[in-house]
Amino acid sequence: MEMTADQFLCWPQRAVTLLGMSGVGKTHLANRLPKTSWFHYSSDYRIGTKYLAEPILDNVKRQAMQVDFLRDLLRSDSIYIANNITVHNLAPVSTFLGKLGNPAKGGLSLDEFKHRQKLHMHAESQAMLDVVGFIRKSREIYGYDHFINDAGGSICELSSSEPMKDLVDHTVIVYLRTDHDMEQDLIRRAITDPKPLYYGVEFFERRLSEYLHIEKLQDPNEIDPDEFARWIFPELFTHRKPLYESIADRYGYTIDARAINSIKSETDFLRLVAAAIDTKG
Repeated sequence: MEMTADQFLCWPQRAVTLLGMSGVGKTHLANRLPKTSWFHYSSDYRIGTKYLAEPILDNVKRQAMQVDFLRDLLRSDSIYIANNITVHNLAPVSTFLGKLGNPAKGGLSLDEFKHRQKLHMHAESQAMLDVVGFIRKSREIYGYDHFINDAGGSICELSSSEPMKDLVDHTVIVYLRTDHDMEQDLIRRAITDPKPLYYGVEFFERRLSEYLHIEKLQDPNEIDPDEFARWIFPELFTHRKPLYESIADRYGYTIDARAINSIKSETDFLRLVAAAIDTKG
């Protein structure tokens, strides 16, 4: 949604979508806004509680059934397993997504990994298609004036899809751009603590083939899951950065991610976005 800085500042019911790599500070920024007037929509939370809720629980139960003590209790309905997903604890989603590689090291087979990746992308698409409805519900049911969409890190893979069109039509797109030092910090963190992530299909196929060749491996089951996750993250960062920039150039506005640290109030946030609108205009 395009508008002037004055129009944004005077907009009585704002709706903003935050874009950027995982870890760049989208959730941190959303939490800086007053919870009394801003509805915080987390796509990852929606994914975990709505679209992947059953597969996540099935995965946990599958692991529990391998333990004799738990299996007997589950089969007799003596215990039950439930997710405790929150906006600040999305570990069940990450755990379900998993890492490719040697099952003996906690990895997933290639077929299972691709299956979960496909489920995640469908879930993210659906979560973004839900945004327009939640904007309406946040106002009509819950009485919020404003809406912030804390989008997932892989949303840039949806740039030519219907979900992105909905976001562009109904929200102001704000991209949190990293500088070189921040990029290197995110990469270092990912290498130190490699986490499961979604990869676009074509990107993943190319990088998997390249990794197998470099490591002289014949089968994905030979891959060390953490080592592959460490190796691919910088490639993923390089792949996604121009995708985010293209979306921001075409449909939205860009702010420096480091500027988040200077935001102490809603007014600071509004002025930062307004300045980004002015800069583009």
